Amino acid sequence: MPRDIRQGAETNWQVIGEGERPALAIHCMLGAGEMWAPVLAPLGAQISTTTFDLPGHGKSAPWTPETVEPGAYQRLATQIAASFIERPVDLIGHSFGAIVALRIAVAAPEAVRSLTLVEPVLFAAARNTAEWNTLRPHQDHLEALMAAGEHEEAARRFVRDWGVGLPWEALPAHQRAQFIAQMAIIAEVAPGNFDDPGNICREGGLEQIDAPVLLVHGDRSPPITARVCESIAARLPDVGTACVPGAGHMLPLTHAQQLSELIALNLDRS
Repeated sequence: MPRDIRQGAETNWQVIGEGERPALAIHCMLGAGEMWAPVLAPLGAQISTTTFDLPGHGKSAPWTPETVEPGAYQRLATQIAASFIERPVDLIGHSFGAIVALRIAVAAPEAVRSLTLVEPVLFAAARNTAEWNTLRPHQDHLEALMAAGEHEEAARRFVRDWGVGLPWEALPAHQRAQFIAQMAIIAEVAPGNFDDPGNICREGGLEQIDAPVLLVHGDRSPPITARVCESIAARLPDVGTACVPGAGHMLPLTHAQQLSELIALNLDRS
């Protein structure tokens, strides 16, 4: 796997597939680029997909914030992702990665050939809905735990709500330790899901994306994800939506075949 400096951050990346069309896939918080392999390998004859490990994830270097500016991590992740784009790409993102993908598409719609957003956590798109109001106290509690240094309990709750459905105790000890260490990143990133530091939801922003967009969520995910997909879809000129039965937030891991087939449909539209 190649490893080089991107936007000042030592970044690990790989390419899946040998297709003529370039693609870029961005993973979720607490994930890694390699999680995309089961989803993207079946599409390898059509697209060559770059997947990279976000700062502080996978085999990329640890991340230490250099500034207290809100949204610093999201901005860095977006800059790293953009550094891999040389011509219009099929852009794919999951969870936080979907926010990064959407931020690129809003800033540079000409760089995107197609856009697939899986379980985007851009909660700002559903501000003041019933689902937002239900989620907000849980977020406040999570932020309070992290501010108090109770990172293990914060990790336990985060994985419970946004993981693959396994109990915390069922995870390997090394993975639990990794998740606990990564709570510092979650503490920086999570508020931005609500506050939209990249101003993605600005008036006229989403509307200028003219590439085919597919929004995917699971029917067992937190209700806010379906509301976010609905809110984003309502503002896009060329959009499709899909709900994967039996899937939760981590559907790229649990429902790789279904997601691969959905991405293939969106590729055919561009």
